[in-house]
Amino acid sequence: MKTKTNINVGRLALAWALLMVFATAPLHAQTYQDLYDFNCVTGGCFPSDHGPLTQWKDGNLYGTAGSGGSHGYGTVFKVTPLGTYTDLWQFDWATGAGPASGLTLASDGNFYGTTFVGGSFGYGTLFRFTPPSSLTVLHSFSSVTDEPEVPPTQAKDGNLYGTTNSGTTYRVTLPGGKFTELPNQAPGYGGPLYLASDGNLYGTSFQGGTSNRGTVFRMTTAGAIKTIYNFTGMGSDGNGPAGPLTQGKDGNLYGTTEYGGGVNDGGTTFTLTLSGIETVLHVFDSSIDGANPADGLLASSYGSFYGTTGFGGIDGDGTLFEMTGAGSCTKFVDFTGDAGTAPGWLPSAPLMQHTNGSFYGLTIYGGSSGSGNFYNFTPPNPLFTVVVEGPVWLKPGVPVEILGDNLNEVTSVTFAGVQAQFQAGSDTYLVAQVPSAAFDGFITVTLATGEQVESQGAVHILPLITNLDPTSGPVGTQVGIVGGGFIGATEVTFGGVKATNFTVVSPTLIQAIVPAGARTGKVVVTTPNGTARSKQTFTVN
Repeated sequence: MKTKTNINVGRLALAWALLMVFATAPLHAQTYQDLYDFNCVTGGCFPSDHGPLTQWKDGNLYGTAGSGGSHGYGTVFKVTPLGTYTDLWQFDWATGAGPASGLTLASDGNFYGTTFVGGSFGYGTLFRFTPPSSLTVLHSFSSVTDEPEVPPTQAKDGNLYGTTNSGTTYRVTLPGGKFTELPNQAPGYGGPLYLASDGNLYGTSFQGGTSNRGTVFRMTTAGAIKTIYNFTGMGSDGNGPAGPLTQGKDGNLYGTTEYGGGVNDGGTTFTLTLSGIETVLHVFDSSIDGANPADGLLASSYGSFYGTTGFGGIDGDGTLFEMTGAGSCTKFVDFTGDAGTAPGWLPSAPLMQHTNGSFYGLTIYGGSSGSGNFYNFTPPNPLFTVVVEGPVWLKPGVPVEILGDNLNEVTSVTFAGVQAQFQAGSDTYLVAQVPSAAFDGFITVTLATGEQVESQGAVHILPLITNLDPTSGPVGTQVGIVGGGFIGATEVTFGGVKATNFTVVSPTLIQAIVPAGARTGKVVVTTPNGTARSKQTFTVN
């Protein structure tokens, strides 16, 4: 042990004074922490998730490791925000092997994911995981071309949708878990599907398209697929989009390509309108800000995007960066392999933002055992947020779980300013009932201290009809359509006949005149968020 002697008392006093200043001043520097190093001896290892880590109502993060565990086939794990790691399920080939998807948290409180191989036919499984330790195989894939590597995504209809490596598309109907193969093929394999604000699912394919350099495609819940952009790899255009897409506050899609962008072939970031007009935002240079960003971008609540590159940077082990919506890129972390100031090599999962304001991710290699690590990156002045369990398409009157921090101290919950009834569940989650008068916007929770915490993104309110007043009458009768989610209604029909005269009085009330030619039948309201059909039949006298 080294012992210091002859300490200069004046220097010690100065150091103490400076320490007190910094202890009371707010911290404005971003920090990187290696929180857990995977190893193949005591648990899962080599996590190579194509989906991000997922926060559950206990405040912990859940994911999959592709190898390790008691059978060597990988695990489902949880890890606390401070890095305490626990394997929850050991894959055994019968339930799957080699999970590379990560997990999707659905509105039923369960996680859903896929394994690359294993199962009844050896070509992968689709499973439901219920904390703390229950796993159910919903489907075993039967073709060598399947081998799924991405998790399914929950759409606004409440069902799950996904793709396999061959481009096969499928639906899983909740709550029962019925698997249905959809009729149309995706252009190829890529990142998980993304549910956008127009209610459609958007995906990437690493190859395929007119130049075989990859595509962005749109898929409806009916399974219709349309390619909206073909990458060319020419000039600054990218090549090989592999990660998931995200959506910015401008309504456009944002993503990465692993290759392309010019002579360096280091990949790009891009933005794309929902109609398919692409703009390259940034071209990566391995020696400056990294290369080969394969995991997409995180649209953070800070208003900017965060992402990682698989290679490049000072040590060639990848980087972590921030990007503005205009494409200005700032490198914050150079990964340093097995040791060093930022252990980890080859970031292997899209970044996620925890409700505590920090970002968390995984690397597939590096760390003390060389088997990957779990890390966090905290930006200056971390911003607490809340998130909704499952998709952000909500029905009026339905209870939803809201995840966050310090939620035992909540005194108010609002949806776009509309008060909601709620019940605290714990410090990390509460249950709120979507107000009938709610409309699209952000959820805000107010703490006992007066601090207000906003959701990471806006929620969308689906239309719902609860009552008709009256339920019968002749042509020309004014009918009150009662329910919720009516803002922006574009169409009202009686028995399939359009009403030419209707008024959206409030989010909960539409007044419509029974049109000429109306037939006895259901009343249907169409809004930008979807359609609602009355349970009652309107009788035309």
